[in-house]
Amino acid sequence: MRRLDRVYLLATLAIGLVTSSAHGQDKIRVGLSSVSALHGALWVAEQRGIFRKHGLDTEVIVVGGAGTTGVSALLAGDIQYVSAAGDAIVSSNSRGGDTVMIASVINKGLQRIIVKPDIKTQADLKGKRVGVTRVGAVSHTVLLMILRRWGLTERDVQVVQLGSSPNMVASLEKGGIEGAVLTIPSMFVAEDLGYRVLVDLADTDIYYLQTMLATTRSYIRANREKTLRFLRGFVEGIAYFKQNKRESLENLERSYDLLATKYYEQTPYPSLRGVETVLGFLEKDNPKAKGADPKSFVDESLLREIEASGFVKALYRG
Repeated sequence: MRRLDRVYLLATLAIGLVTSSAHGQDKIRVGLSSVSALHGALWVAEQRGIFRKHGLDTEVIVVGGAGTTGVSALLAGDIQYVSAAGDAIVSSNSRGGDTVMIASVINKGLQRIIVKPDIKTQADLKGKRVGVTRVGAVSHTVLLMILRRWGLTERDVQVVQLGSSPNMVASLEKGGIEGAVLTIPSMFVAEDLGYRVLVDLADTDIYYLQTMLATTRSYIRANREKTLRFLRGFVEGIAYFKQNKRESLENLERSYDLLATKYYEQTPYPSLRGVETVLGFLEKDNPKAKGADPKSFVDESLLREIEASGFVKALYRG
């Protein structure tokens, strides 16, 4: 990882933790799709030496590109695991790629639809301008899912592409839009400015594969024991994250509260309902997605083996 990336990620996650070299351990590289607090459990597992405890010399790097770049790096063998958007992993698999999800980071969309204070109900949103980053991005997909749940379609609102969450907050302030699909930390900024939450995906039963951990089936076949150790380290990183709240900036603390209480799962199985959601959006462009078995995109056997051993239960004992 470039020095600036490492410094930025450390500042973003607010964990100034000591690193040390690992000798005689299995080396692996894990790609992150973005610089974001949602990858906190992975970063903690590396920086606190949890992966080293499980015999792994782990390099966590930012590959960027949402999920597509990370999946490409995974298939090329440049990294052994990737934490990336689930739709990119499912799409790769459905097109013949060897990718498979082995654990969830976030099974639900990490977004809220934030609106001007005078918008009280879903009916009030009709005809209004709603900001997304871009058409086809996660924010746009989340909007479509919510509209569908409300019996509405994209034609019932005016979708405005604004490129980023901060741009959407600025447009709300300037009156360019009446609503926006925001994620952390921008949704906290908007709420502090007086805008209201029309819907929080964390409080719905809508599953969307926001961020998944993936590798390839061929890598698991050749390195199953190593992958089990990697997942033990990740699961222990989740436990550390949930049990050790550190002093940080206000928005990071709120991100922590949200991730620890509503998103990070003790045993992070990928959501099969989330796979179904992704397939539903992919099938119009990829006929193979229609009728595909959600279980074919996930390998739960590793986490089931870890859970059955009592490892997860022991992490939360006491």
